[in-house]
Amino acid sequence: MNMPLHELHMGEKAQVVALTHSGALRRRMLDLGIVPTSTIEAVRRSPAGDPVAYRVRGAVIALRKEEAELIMVARLS
Repeated sequence: MNMPLHELHMGEKAQVVALTHSGALRRRMLDLGIVPTSTIEAVRRSPAGDPVAYRVRGAVIALRKEEAELIMVARLS
């Protein structure tokens, strides 16, 4: 079942299904390695709860909730 990335719990892994935005933000996500079929893992939440650090393709990146809402993923079992 697909869901926005921001709903992923800490330590969970998911596969990127789609990017639901366009323009510069989409290009940034693609440059960071967030492409369909990539595996992404939620690794750390900031003390305030936003942003959240995600591991993708060996790198750890921080995304704000409004950015993570635009990335659709499917949980991996």
